[in-house]
Amino acid sequence: MSWIQGERLAVVDFETTGMGPDKGARATEVGVVLLQGGRIVDQYASLMFTGVSVPPFIERLTGISNAMLDDAPGAREVMAAVHERTQGCPMVAHNAGFDRGFWTAEMQRAGVDATATPFICTVKLARRLYPDAPSHKLGNLARWAQLPDNGRAHRALADALTTAHLLQRMVADLAERHAAELSGAPLGAELLERLQNLPAPRWPTALRAQRRLLQMALA
Repeated sequence: MSWIQGERLAVVDFETTGMGPDKGARATEVGVVLLQGGRIVDQYASLMFTGVSVPPFIERLTGISNAMLDDAPGAREVMAAVHERTQGCPMVAHNAGFDRGFWTAEMQRAGVDATATPFICTVKLARRLYPDAPSHKLGNLARWAQLPDNGRAHRALADALTTAHLLQRMVADLAERHAAELSGAPLGAELLERLQNLPAPRWPTALRAQRRLLQMALA
């Protein structure tokens, strides 16, 4: 067993008008993939209208134009739908610092305080788990790891699906590489969040501690 049975995680990806909400950027599209016990069980994506113009270079990168956003639902409506699907879930993102900023800002505009939402960063985990990978950018990692092709990069649902598949691969590799330390103990969001902030040489100690905690809980 690699995953905590029944635990839900939500993988999120935003396309945006710029680098950060603190610089006036807004989200243009959100994609969410829900995993339960390590399996994809739901997915959602929507463009979102905010009134902020998409710069030409962003349109070339994502294919999302201002004309497309004119007919999109409002950001508050979209984020309310996302909140309904993800409430109580730890979040996962590739380069989570970027997506977390937009997550917090767009949720706040929708009337939801998401500042305390835990985020797992697949970039941080991949750098520790796959130090020999030629690149830790999502598309390059996906090709290197031979993950499924989910369509055009820099569209929210395609990138969220690729991130979900990357997380599944990383959990499986963690369970295989550290089978002795885990002794069958499952990997959950809380542990993954801890591992992403630890150097890889300290992972065996953290994994053994997780196993002992689970054994005590079941005793």
